[in-house]
Amino acid sequence: MDPDFWNDPKRAETILKSIKQNKYWVNAYENIAAILDDLQVLFDFHKEGEVSEEELEAEYEKVAQTIEEVEYKSTLNKEEDPLNAMLTINAGAGGTESCDWSEMLMRMYIMWAEKNGYKVKELDRVDGDVAGIKSISLEIIGDLAYGFLKSENGVHRLVRISPFNAQGKRQTSFASVFLYPVVDDTIEIEVNKDDLSWDTFRSSGAGGQHVNKTESAVRVRHEPSGIVVECQEERSQQRNRETAIKMLKSRLYQQEIERRNAERDKVEAGKMKIEWGSQIRSYVLDDRRVKDHRTNHQTSNTDAVLNGDLNPFIKAFLLSDANM
Repeated sequence: MDPDFWNDPKRAETILKSIKQNKYWVNAYENIAAILDDLQVLFDFHKEGEVSEEELEAEYEKVAQTIEEVEYKSTLNKEEDPLNAMLTINAGAGGTESCDWSEMLMRMYIMWAEKNGYKVKELDRVDGDVAGIKSISLEIIGDLAYGFLKSENGVHRLVRISPFNAQGKRQTSFASVFLYPVVDDTIEIEVNKDDLSWDTFRSSGAGGQHVNKTESAVRVRHEPSGIVVECQEERSQQRNRETAIKMLKSRLYQQEIERRNAERDKVEAGKMKIEWGSQIRSYVLDDRRVKDHRTNHQTSNTDAVLNGDLNPFIKAFLLSDANM
């Protein structure tokens, strides 16, 4: 109600975001309190013989599931967890097969995002020579996007009968997934313009004659950190420069988080070479098995996972990480 509240938009946005997050937890508490009361009433009816044990058990399972859901979301309590996520996929050992695997992962994450109410924005893409993609950067937009997707950080291994092998042999390929929190206006990241070196080039994506005639894609290198980012999302070079700076700030913010929190060092330190023995998760399609090597959570429904059903893996990681 303060008439001067919007005089400082950045401060106002921070306060509103805090209010929104607090409202979520207050509402979650009130919902749990209400369903626990309902369960108590049902239990009283059961003692009077008016409700069967099966009905009581079914209601109990619903309550337990709701509490567990809130419990695992409560692990997302880091400063960066509520932010949007920048997700980058790079093909590793495996040639064309690996590029195809990278595109399968891209589809998996896009489907996960759509199923969970997130928007997806493509920032940069390099297609494979024969099939698939060599690399891609996506922005996943929505509340707690980074908090949930940080569990995907690492090397993903695919084992299948390769469609690119004429002899039908079993093929193993790898791709790495990197996650960064996307900084917003409430987070100050200073970047000295003198530390930046820019290159422009023609976009490699679709776009017709405009793409072929103008150098709208950009590449920026931050000399002190050595970080290099590319963007060819927009037809405008200026817009691509703005997005590239945003991507750079997100990478720098991730580095700052890791410096402040020693626990986070293992996220980047755990990213070994993109090859055998370094994977966080294996997708073995001919054996119908997807297994996360950090939590030992696994499923035989490989199609569901590749169609974006990642929440059980995310949940297992967040709960195990919280107990470390």
